[in-house]
Amino acid sequence: MRPLLRLAYVARRHYKAAAPPTPPKAPKKPQKFSFNGITWEDPYSWMSKVSDKVAMRHMDVYMEQEEKYSEAVMSDSEKLLNKLHFEMASRMPFDLSTPPLRWGPWLYYRRVEEAKPYPILCRRLASLNDDFISHKYPPAGFDFTTGKAIEQKLVDYNLEAERFGGYAYEELSEVSPNHQFLAYTMYDKENDYFKLSVRNLNSGSLCSKPQAERVSNLAWAKDGHALLYVVTDQKMRPYRIYYSLIGSTDEDVLLLEESDESVHINIRHTKDFQYVTVNTFSPTSSKVFLINAADPLSGLKLVWECDAIAHCTIEHHQGYLYLFTDAPKGGQSVDYHYLLRSLVDDSSSTRKWEEVLVDDPYLIIEDVDFSDKYLALIVREGKKVQLCSVGLPLPCGKGSLKLRKLDLQYLSLPKHVCQISPGPNYDFFSSVTRFIISSPVMPDAVVDYDLATGRWNIIQQQNMLHDRTRILYGKNSASISMESSNSKHSNPVNASFEDDHLWNDLSEFYACEQYEVPSFDGLFIPLTIVFSRNNKTQAKKPGILHGHGAYGELLDKRWRSEVKSLLDRGWVVAYADVRGGGGYGKKWHSDGRRTKKHNSINDYISCAKFLIENDIVHENKLAGWGYSAGGLLVASAINRSPDLFRAAVLKVPFLDATNTLLYPTLPLTAVDYEEFGYPGDHDDFLAIREYSPYDNIRKDVLYPAILVTSSFNTRFGVWEAAKWVARVRDLSIYDPKRPILLNLTTDLVEENRYLQSKESALESTFLIKMMES
Repeated sequence: MRPLLRLAYVARRHYKAAAPPTPPKAPKKPQKFSFNGITWEDPYSWMSKVSDKVAMRHMDVYMEQEEKYSEAVMSDSEKLLNKLHFEMASRMPFDLSTPPLRWGPWLYYRRVEEAKPYPILCRRLASLNDDFISHKYPPAGFDFTTGKAIEQKLVDYNLEAERFGGYAYEELSEVSPNHQFLAYTMYDKENDYFKLSVRNLNSGSLCSKPQAERVSNLAWAKDGHALLYVVTDQKMRPYRIYYSLIGSTDEDVLLLEESDESVHINIRHTKDFQYVTVNTFSPTSSKVFLINAADPLSGLKLVWECDAIAHCTIEHHQGYLYLFTDAPKGGQSVDYHYLLRSLVDDSSSTRKWEEVLVDDPYLIIEDVDFSDKYLALIVREGKKVQLCSVGLPLPCGKGSLKLRKLDLQYLSLPKHVCQISPGPNYDFFSSVTRFIISSPVMPDAVVDYDLATGRWNIIQQQNMLHDRTRILYGKNSASISMESSNSKHSNPVNASFEDDHLWNDLSEFYACEQYEVPSFDGLFIPLTIVFSRNNKTQAKKPGILHGHGAYGELLDKRWRSEVKSLLDRGWVVAYADVRGGGGYGKKWHSDGRRTKKHNSINDYISCAKFLIENDIVHENKLAGWGYSAGGLLVASAINRSPDLFRAAVLKVPFLDATNTLLYPTLPLTAVDYEEFGYPGDHDDFLAIREYSPYDNIRKDVLYPAILVTSSFNTRFGVWEAAKWVARVRDLSIYDPKRPILLNLTTDLVEENRYLQSKESALESTFLIKMMES
């Protein structure tokens, strides 16, 4: 099967306007299902029977027809497709290195060599590279002055691709604290699991053990001489923890096995590497155990538990355990995270946890990052996200502290920051911590923030005006270095206009506006819109509305270089922060899941109507865009209000909720059921039937033009997209100017930036074509 992304550039077919391409019709093989007193018929259920060879042969034929139809529909847009792909590819930074991360004496980073699809993990001694800049000589880490190689190649993922069937898809990667080993997991596509390998960084060779399969988690112990790892069962549930002594020929030791199929296991090391924490969680309970990293075989010690599923992360600092959690208090659910503290050596029969900070509903702690002398906090005040820090240790024995009364130091940020993400801050004893600052009108800025001095450096950020990326290694006069606002006992301020230029903010060229949109029940939904200032007065503007609304995850509003092509053509790009997503508290998430999933869908529809009714987007030129669970959101909104949208893009979407949750072809987790509902629960099942995009397609109604993208990689379930496309065509009114296309690829697009730009170009071409037809 050849993916459309490749064929779109070589197809040379011409069709007369009077004879538009005819969409294929998938074979119908009706099958009846009954559950919870409800009976329904599915004509395309055969598509998901991956073990049925006859069904899969029929699927191959049908996919071939879909491919040819998509080629034919898009054949007259080849020039635009090539132009958009050239634009997007040209904005990709020439140097695809990641900014170097200093840990101990080393600088770790990844870089991509010319004409190679996958990166190489490298390191250098920091003492030799204080003034090295990646886009200047010496190339590949060879110093012609001294004749010495100053770069050590640790893992070449192009060679890893040869080990794993042409793919190099890494999930986990952890360097040992003694810098002698690297533990990492690679996706084995043939067997559909992640395989663990450990590489000796001094010799470059793979260690003979451990080499485990189905690994989901890992943590170093014994200062890097031992590794703990978690494996999953056949249903991909993490259920066993093993201990492996590096260099030993002994069998790996089973430390814990969880037989309850509702319980999942997760491990991580504390930042100082003194302990490994073991989290076990189910829909009704959460527990945290502690393992002494110096003696992992000494057993697991229960240090915290609650009768609810909760997020909980434990860190160790100077004899105290700090627990960051959103667990219920006194049996009552809370809408935020809070910080608890307990002595490591608490000898009481019931461990005592004290609250560190007084609850402040107007200053919410989103995340924390401990180091030896400082605590960095990502906080949200209203809709504004901020980064601040305070010195450690915090006072003890004085009860809970008021965060606003501490000597907080804030980092001055540019306007419109939508997300602050902590970097891989491995070095517990460093005062420099790394964050990624994101905005809808600013390329991501990777910032090193010195908590001791308040100075910050942008060490990587793409300059969209000059189409280049700055990556700095060590200290260099070319780096952007600024003092933070030493704001104590007061609220922080945003950066000035001049500071925005230092941040490479693009708000001079692209406007970012934020609205509060009333939803169907009166609740206000945050809506962010971005547009080119050059096209502000343009009439009949086309627009695209992004949405996600699931798993409590933040909607991705970061600047993406491929969006520039639409903005420069007069498009409005909008983002609806509907319920079910993240960033606005636990209740915001809860109000958009299970039986309340309809809130997410109605929120999205309300934002779409707002764009049209306020003349932000022309009424016949609005497109929807959703990825994965966001595809369910957009498809459900189209079912309810198909006339609102002229087009839509659904990327690897979750569309067949009823059948997938009832009869999962691919294993699902408790988190998935907590999000979308348990079919065994009658109320949940009724809600699933009500919102499921596949089960609520409107008959004899005109649908918008829709491009559905999916992958032959079985991890994403191509039948979800294929069934939905076939049924929409079967039930809705056919209009050749509003085609329903299915674009399939055999490649792991997420791991290949060039393929990403090709797919983005195809999506933009489709949307522009549909708006102009």
